[in-house]
Amino acid sequence: MKMSELFAPTLKESPQEAEVVSHSYMIRAGMIRQLSSGIYTFLPLGMRVIEKISNIVREEMNLAGGQEILMPAMHPGELWKETGRWDIYGPELIRFKDRRERDFCLGPTHEEIITDLARREIKSYRQLPLMLFQIQTKFRDEIRPRFGIMRSREFIMKDLYSFDRDEADMEKSYQKMYQAYCKVFDRCGLEYLAVPADSGVIGGKISHEFIIVAPTGEERILICPECKTAFPEGREECEHCKTPLEETRGIEVGHIFQLGVKYSEPMRAYFVDQDGSEKPLVMGCYGIGIGRTMAAAIEANHDQQGIRWPWSIAPFEIEIIPINSKEEKIRATSKEIYSQLKDEGYELIIDDRDVRAGFKFSEADLIGVPVQIIVGEKLLKRNSLEVKIRTNGERIEVEKTSIGSALEKIKNNLVRT
Repeated sequence: MKMSELFAPTLKESPQEAEVVSHSYMIRAGMIRQLSSGIYTFLPLGMRVIEKISNIVREEMNLAGGQEILMPAMHPGELWKETGRWDIYGPELIRFKDRRERDFCLGPTHEEIITDLARREIKSYRQLPLMLFQIQTKFRDEIRPRFGIMRSREFIMKDLYSFDRDEADMEKSYQKMYQAYCKVFDRCGLEYLAVPADSGVIGGKISHEFIIVAPTGEERILICPECKTAFPEGREECEHCKTPLEETRGIEVGHIFQLGVKYSEPMRAYFVDQDGSEKPLVMGCYGIGIGRTMAAAIEANHDQQGIRWPWSIAPFEIEIIPINSKEEKIRATSKEIYSQLKDEGYELIIDDRDVRAGFKFSEADLIGVPVQIIVGEKLLKRNSLEVKIRTNGERIEVEKTSIGSALEKIKNNLVRT
């Protein structure tokens, strides 16, 4: 990809409406633009990050036994009335009537919709266990949208729902998802905590929040420095090793719930068990905020110059920066390195624009691609290139002929397996 062809309208200054670092940098780096309060358009750089996070989530859900579906965003009101949430959910639920005066809403979550599907299609214990998931846009009429895409009125989310015969099997599904979530955030290159949590309007008896550790986060978490167990507020010492707890902060990006029969009983989602008796499906639900994960990654990985993306979710892996694109040798070498690394499977962008080197460097730091390869006249005289690792600022002079092997080592150090 050439920078001259990329639609990424960058800004030098932080926009006035930006309240947090991620909001500011996503706008400044040309990743999002606001359409209305709490409603954003994702531009190409932002969309590449969203797709990478989505693909990691999708792969891990599939590996854990999930099957992908896509449910409607527009929900008949009568389904929400069956569970009582039409009245309980409050003004955040975006409601409207169709031309026949029937109640509808835009889905902030899909428990009623998936339960309706299950009661129509799951008839026997032989169909269980079953896990169904989607990655889709959700809607919530926030009283005060803020923090960019972290608390918006329209957001991208993965939600998976498990169906089991009994509580014991539901526990197994819950543990599968717990482990899958750990793998998702490991693969995204993010430091996270799993904290017991309140189930809120979703319901159920047990739930855990997955929180990305970030000093700017809204959530206050207590963590044991010895056994690394995390706890919600209200404790002074670890319940396991009695060590005094320390406070950290973070951003909630995922939440998993043991729902039990909260939805299946009122909606009569029953199946016939092995002994011929009719029983309610035992359910779990599991959500990850795709956009929130993107924003949290920036909150946890940035400096004064811009974003420092983890390798696995960066919009590009490598940026090639010719210091002077007018110089034939610099231009030719940059193209040669670009072709070589592209053939080796790297995702690259080359800043081919006829602009000052300082401008290229500042934009590269702002956008936050993990590795920069700088091609300059002095280095080429030594048949060398400069490699800058954005995550820690380290600069390495590398022989041109060794760039492939050098990048392989750098990648191995940056990628969290």
